[in-house]
Order: sequence, then structure tokens, then C-alpha cells
Amino acid sequence: MRAVVSLLLLILGLPAPAQVHTTDDYLSRIDADADGRVSLAEYQDWMSYAFDGMDRNADGVLSALEQPGGRGEPVTRTQHRERLAARFRKQDANADGYLSAKELAAPPR
Repeated sequence: MRAVVSLLLLILGLPAPAQVHTTDDYLSRIDADADGRVSLAEYQDWMSYAFDGMDRNADGVLSALEQPGGRGEPVTRTQHRERLAARFRKQDANADGYLSAKELAAPPR
């Protein structure tokens, strides 16, 4: 559990791969297919930049040494994406399977 918290804090504390200034700008950067909404896959892909940066040996697993503080249970890319999916579902207020600009701008639920 400590590894999960550390990973989330790191993800939330790192700058995004590209600078954004407005919710619409943020939406347009995440929205890979430019349909005006963010799918789960687009969200997971965008939010995985921190995992990718920490996975120094690119094996798809964050070992204890690759995590903040150098300790914690290993976290696989699959586990990471599952956690992102849970966060996505919480943000998807209207449960349509996509995040709108308004849902992206809303505080975490």
C-alpha cells in the first residue's frame, strides 16, 4: 500500500509531459483521437508518463529501487493501469465511459 501512495504522490507531483494552461488545452493534449473527450485508454496512456520515467530498465515493473524512497512492493504496468482505471471511473461523473473537459477539471472524487 505504501508503494501505491508513493507512486500516486509522485505522479501527482510531476509536471505533465507538455505544459498546459487551460482545461481545454489539457483535454486537447490527452485526447489523442481529437473527438473532444478522453477515453480510458487515452487517460491511461497520458497518465503513465511517471511510470515510464521511473521504470529505468523498461521491464514494465517498478521495482523497489525504482520507486520513491527505494522501497515498496513491485508495481507492474498492469497494476498501474488498473489503478488509473479506478480513478478514471471516479472522475467519470455521468458514467458515459469518457471524460469531458468539465470532468477533467473537477476535483478528484
